[in-house]
Amino acid sequence: MIYSYRKHIDDIRTVEILLPESGMERQGQELATVDGTTYVFLPDTSTLPPQPPEIAVQPATLTDALRESIKVASPHVWLINQRVVDMIRQRYSVDDEIKMLRIAPSDETTAYNAYVEECRAWGRGEKAKLGL
Repeated sequence: MIYSYRKHIDDIRTVEILLPESGMERQGQELATVDGTTYVFLPDTSTLPPQPPEIAVQPATLTDALRESIKVASPHVWLINQRVVDMIRQRYSVDDEIKMLRIAPSDETTAYNAYVEECRAWGRGEKAKLGL
């Protein structure tokens, strides 16, 4: 589930969401801040602990536009996207990809398209793990 809240910032401190912990690991992930509102992903298996009185945490209502804004602002999504590109680059150079645009459908283009789609599916899966 994705939650939203506004960080409380004053002259002395910044008050942020408290995320549950399991062992030494925090559960959940701050995704991005969009227009002053911070969005945080929390796995369905976790429960938010009581929060500081300075902030009000609530489940986020994600429209398609807001989801896209979070994706654009999220460093986690950027890293996933970069990893997808890196996976493709392990097998195909930019020149190879341009070549695929110029040649007729063939076994080579079919293999290329299948591999790229496999990489993209991995990326979509990783974003889904973040509620996006």
